Amino acid sequence: MTAEDPSDAFADLSALLAQGEAERDGRLARAADPAVIAMTRRRRTRRRIVAASVVGVVVAIIATYIPVALSAPTAAATVDITGKSSAVLRGTPVVLNIPGVGESAVSVTGSPQFEALTGTKEIVASGGGSGAKSIASISKLITALVVLGAKPLAATDSGPTITFSKADSDLYDKYYVMGASIQPMKTGSRMSLHDALTTMLVASACNYADAVSTWAFGSQANFLAATRKWLAAHGLSGTKMVEPTGVSAQNVSTPTDMIAIGRLAMANPLVASIVGSSVASVANIGTVVNTNDLLGVKGINGIKTGTLVGSNLLYSASLPVAGITDPLTVVGVVLGGDDRSSVDGATQALISSIESGFQKLELTKQDVVFATVSTPWKDTAKIVAGENAFVLTWSNNPIKATVSIDPITTAKSGTKVGTVTYQAGNEKVVVPLVLKGSITEPDAWWKLSHGPGTAK
Repeated sequence: MTAEDPSDAFADLSALLAQGEAERDGRLARAADPAVIAMTRRRRTRRRIVAASVVGVVVAIIATYIPVALSAPTAAATVDITGKSSAVLRGTPVVLNIPGVGESAVSVTGSPQFEALTGTKEIVASGGGSGAKSIASISKLITALVVLGAKPLAATDSGPTITFSKADSDLYDKYYVMGASIQPMKTGSRMSLHDALTTMLVASACNYADAVSTWAFGSQANFLAATRKWLAAHGLSGTKMVEPTGVSAQNVSTPTDMIAIGRLAMANPLVASIVGSSVASVANIGTVVNTNDLLGVKGINGIKTGTLVGSNLLYSASLPVAGITDPLTVVGVVLGGDDRSSVDGATQALISSIESGFQKLELTKQDVVFATVSTPWKDTAKIVAGENAFVLTWSNNPIKATVSIDPITTAKSGTKVGTVTYQAGNEKVVVPLVLKGSITEPDAWWKLSHGPGTAK
């Protein structure tokens, strides 16, 4: 192994230094080369353009996003409707108090409002059977209607004058012996047809019913023939008359026929006026008192009592009901009741139950919640009834509620935002729905952080 020569190390160092100087001189030469200088400048220009473009894009994006995000339309809030929106309301079901005595029937009619509430033009109910039964002194009502068919008379007219004969006067004794209702009638006495009809209908005088029917038709045979024709003309096949007063149990009718006869009577202004009088003053007699002691009770304004085989009552009533423009028209009958007291009580109970069938039903109260409102930015509110609401309804007829709510973006508390409509038959009640609590715009930070799409 030989020692290295120091001169060799210096030679290598000199060579490296020379190489470094050559490379520097090369770089300096290239830097001074016009072509290299131009290329370097182009590269720097491109870098500046790229950097400026990137900055411009970023600035443009920011400049576009911020106003878009801040000005984006606010989405409609989410509305959750409660079960009240489709509720079906019902009043208390009404059971009519049909008389538990004898055979009975009742008819109730009214105005178009009545029909709208009940869903029918007529409420009809019956009980105890439908066969023909003795009608007793209600026969006199049929007698009056048949007579007026032959001798028409306006409500305000006195009509022709009747002069009573000896035979007519003898009727007083005939019916007295039979224990029937009678009123004085002297031979040769004179009375208007109006007063004679009043005496037979108000005081229920059998002798006047007999005398007037004979006067109108010339004989009882002719009267009965006219009565049969009258009954047939009105389709009253369940009714039979063998004499004009009702002292015969063979004078019979059915509850259905009695309702029809009651309507015919009340449609005649003269008859309706007479049977609605509690007392009346007539010539030769003075004051007569109506046998119908229910007049004026529960709106009863007629028609005729009858007592022979049981107690009978054919009645009419004009029944006001709060909330209905026109009074209800009630025509009813009880045939073959135990006594006058039980018939009267049953009649009043039935009319009361008819009246109670019409109810003022609460639909909603103010501030009852129908829906809740929420937004993605955590605003919440309620939609509530703006007022109390009621409706008149019949029995438990269904009442449907329908809710309609407008789209809500922003709104102040108290703003009307919809309606709830209640339909009861043809009756409609519309209640405003209002916002309870405000729905506001989301703030700028929420819009910027969630983007414009989330606010739509």
